[in-house]
Amino acid sequence: MSGWMNSLAINAGTAGQLIRFVWQGKTWWLTPIIVVLLLLTVMVVFLQGSALAPFIYTLF
Repeated sequence: MSGWMNSLAINAGTAGQLIRFVWQGKTWWLTPIIVVLLLLTVMVVFLQGSALAPFIYTLF
């Protein structure tokens, strides 16, 4: 599993460095923060072209 994580980290740039940091440093407390950031990113990307776009900005 370690080889797979290293190859993912090498190819992914900044996100890969974050994954490697969490994996090697055993800093699992960062996992919920990363998940929330990913969910917010997905929400903004997919809803930016819809009629719900004005309501996204009220969340921030």
